[in-house]
Amino acid sequence: MISIIVHIANEDPIVCEVDSLPKAQDVLIQIHNPRRRDGLDVHYLDEDVTSVFYPIQRINFIQVLPSTDMSEVVGFVRE
Repeated sequence: MISIIVHIANEDPIVCEVDSLPKAQDVLIQIHNPRRRDGLDVHYLDEDVTSVFYPIQRINFIQVLPSTDMSEVVGFVRE
């Protein structure tokens, strides 16, 4: 999953995850676990919603967040 921030026209940005980034020919984007930047629920979605489809034409732009994959984390171990 890729974490992104979706900036929808006339709405607050939504932090969410997608399976893959949209391609040029896509007309819809499916997002998972939509939430506001502060982690609260999106006011116009029901509480139990886990996935939403948005038309690409309503999206101003998408920000791709850095990966938090644990395999990329470098740690230090004392011996």
